[in-house]
Amino acid sequence: MVMKQKILVTGANGQLGKELRQLAENYPGYEFVFLGREDLPIHHFEMLRHYFGLYHPAFLINCAAYTAVDRAESEKDIAFQVNGEAVGVMAAVCKQFATKLIHISTDYVFDGKASQPYKESDAVNPQSVYGTSKLEGERQALLYNPETLIIRTSWVYSEYGKNFVKTMLKLMAEKDIIQVVNDQFGSPTYAADLAAVILHIIGSYKWEPGIYHYSNEGVISWFDFATEIAKYTGSKCKVNPIPTSAYPTPAKRPGWSVLDHQKIMEVYEIAVRPWKESLHACLKRLK
Repeated sequence: MVMKQKILVTGANGQLGKELRQLAENYPGYEFVFLGREDLPIHHFEMLRHYFGLYHPAFLINCAAYTAVDRAESEKDIAFQVNGEAVGVMAAVCKQFATKLIHISTDYVFDGKASQPYKESDAVNPQSVYGTSKLEGERQALLYNPETLIIRTSWVYSEYGKNFVKTMLKLMAEKDIIQVVNDQFGSPTYAADLAAVILHIIGSYKWEPGIYHYSNEGVISWFDFATEIAKYTGSKCKVNPIPTSAYPTPAKRPGWSVLDHQKIMEVYEIAVRPWKESLHACLKRLK
């Protein structure tokens, strides 16, 4: 009997983790082990080593992260422990067990001052504690395990957890008028699409480590995003555009978060879905 290769998924109860769980049944050749924060807080290093000793995974998909962007400004230590130090330990353990690591990072590693889509080789310059902690995770991962594959993504949403799409649907159901920022630009990422890309990479039997960018196709503002949600759902709520200055937050958001997808498309022969198509698919599932 052939032993199935094991895929360990950390942060399994987040948006991406839950989408991976949905898709797992389409990959019967692998055995998936899903670990939420309550099973494995990734900054508990002995517990991490225990799970590796128990499962000897062929792959680790690290979806676990400290993602409270504004709270990170006042909780710097825990943000760096989870997003930085823990990723370094995880990468080292993966190297020890010959486990291939796919780690999820963010557009927040950039300063948001560009006008062209960011390439993987572009200079990083995070403007927040969250972005700086995620960049530290990338650095430690590649330092302790150069075979790590990192995927930077942006504006993630799904049917699960807290995200922009679900917040907008709630507000549109409760209010006649809402205000949404119109001077921050990026590309949304449907977590179901990102999950499919990750499993496509694993199933391709081609491992080219390094940093990749992935989001859905298209450049929009948060206002554009909200307007399309209202239009598709037939909401009567009026969406008004406002500048970032009218909605101050503890953490600075990038004004430009558009990621260039050329590398991941070429290396892994991935087709990138347009953002509207993916949004409509998500809204259909939410119905």
